[in-house]
Amino acid sequence: MAAKKAPTTAKRRATASGTKDEPWKLTTPPGTSEFEAYRDPDSEPPALVVQVGKTQLRYHLSCIEDLHAMLGKHGDWMPLGGADEQKPATDGTVEAWARSPKNRVGGWYGLKKGLRGRFGVYVPPVLEALGLVELEHHPKNNRVRAK
Repeated sequence: MAAKKAPTTAKRRATASGTKDEPWKLTTPPGTSEFEAYRDPDSEPPALVVQVGKTQLRYHLSCIEDLHAMLGKHGDWMPLGGADEQKPATDGTVEAWARSPKNRVGGWYGLKKGLRGRFGVYVPPVLEALGLVELEHHPKNNRVRAK
C-alpha cells in the first residue's frame, strides 16, 4: 500500500497592498485560473472585490476575518467546495458556510445576486496571500485550515 501524500500547500504571500490601484494577483487553488482581488472599504457595504476576466464578484469585506475565525474554531482541514450560486453547496465545506444562515452575516457573503457563489474558490487564496491559512493546491478537492 502506498503512503498517503502530504497535502500540497504553497506559501503564496501577498506582494501588493490589496487596493484597487494595487490588487492582489492570485490563482485559484488548483492554479488553473488567475484573478485579482482587492479591498473596497468605502463601498456600501464594504467589500472584497474579485475580478475574474470581465466578471466582478463582491463579498462582504468581513469575510476575511470571519472565515479565518471560523477555520480557527474548526481546527482542522476543511474542504473548499466552490460552487456557482445556482448549484447547491456540499455540507461541511467553506462554500456551504459562506451561504449558511448561521454565519456572521446570516446568509450569503456574496453581494451580487447571480454571482454570490464561488466563495470557496476565490476567498481562501486571499487569506493564503495574507498569511492567515494553509491552502492545498491539488487539481481537485482542495482544503484549507487556519494557521
